[in-house]
Amino acid sequence: MIGRLVGARLGAMGGARRWKGKRALEAARMLDEVVDTQLPLLASFDEERRRRSADYLAELVKLAQDYRYYAHGWIDARELDRRGHAAMATLSKLREDPTARLITD
Repeated sequence: MIGRLVGARLGAMGGARRWKGKRALEAARMLDEVVDTQLPLLASFDEERRRRSADYLAELVKLAQDYRYYAHGWIDARELDRRGHAAMATLSKLREDPTARLITD
């Protein structure tokens, strides 16, 4: 009886982990799509704006990779959260610079 309860609990935990992993992979794919759609626009920018915009996109690529690391169990939720906050801080700094905007006026 106890073995079944423990097994059921472990199975439920594994199911939740798989569900969170799937969501993390979906987030990574969404970030990849954002980068893929914005990347061709960089060619039309001047050199300085292209460099800053590329830095912005590189930060999104790193964040997508962090979501994949979490999905595969290589980092835990706390580390993903820390990395996400660091990425948002970097993106906020980049966003303050008007030459880094990815959408043309």
